[in-house]
Amino acid sequence: MSIDTADGLPASPHAREDGTPVRVDLGRLAYPFAQTEMARWVAERQRGDAPDRLFLLTHPPVITYSARTPAADLPDPASPIPLVEVDRGGHATYHGPGQLIGYLVLNVRALGPGDLVRRMENGLLAALDALGFPAVRRETPAGAPSLVGIWTPDHRKLASIGMRIRRGVSSHGFALNIDPDLSAFTTFTACALPDTTMTSLAELAAEAGRPAPTEAAVRDAVADALLRELTRRPPTSPPAPRTEADDPHGFRPLNPPARP
Repeated sequence: MSIDTADGLPASPHAREDGTPVRVDLGRLAYPFAQTEMARWVAERQRGDAPDRLFLLTHPPVITYSARTPAADLPDPASPIPLVEVDRGGHATYHGPGQLIGYLVLNVRALGPGDLVRRMENGLLAALDALGFPAVRRETPAGAPSLVGIWTPDHRKLASIGMRIRRGVSSHGFALNIDPDLSAFTTFTACALPDTTMTSLAELAAEAGRPAPTEAAVRDAVADALLRELTRRPPTSPPAPRTEADDPHGFRPLNPPARP
């Protein structure tokens, strides 16, 4: 489903018999409207009126920040990009065309053991593997700004994650750069990491001399991998999480696409 306004937003779907979260594809939603809708989605899940859901969408240009974000990290007041304070974790980030936004509205109590953010990272890593892009997650040193998210092996940031959990239900989620205007990230300090360079799948594909994936292909890969990860039962003795330290040469895609 692809929409640009409030007209025709889908009614609350029925739960799947296997308990897998329901994928809901939306189009471009204005950020304030999406936040109003997200509050409704969360309330529905808290009441048990709707199943777990993964909403996939895009936003017009907007910079969002949390109450923890230092004023010095924000753009100049004369910036033409709207600035919105939000109720999630993390710091300032940019949303805009060319990004895939994923909002996870889940009953985290029913999810079982395991860290929701870690599962989101693992799902995104699996999706990027399927698309042929090596990526890693990074451990945050004690006392340092959070490195949660998805990174290239050379430490450029590809996806940001920020969540909120209230009354056992999650909201917000991730922003994955497919082909956004990366110059927008230079107008403020993204994720409280002043020395970080943001990148995109389109930029990485150009460096590799291959076509960039379409938004539809990225949506399918992300939805498949995330929903699989969110319903995975943790093993009795879980393997060590995959990080950049597991391979000193950087990760290689499991099934790299053929070069044109």
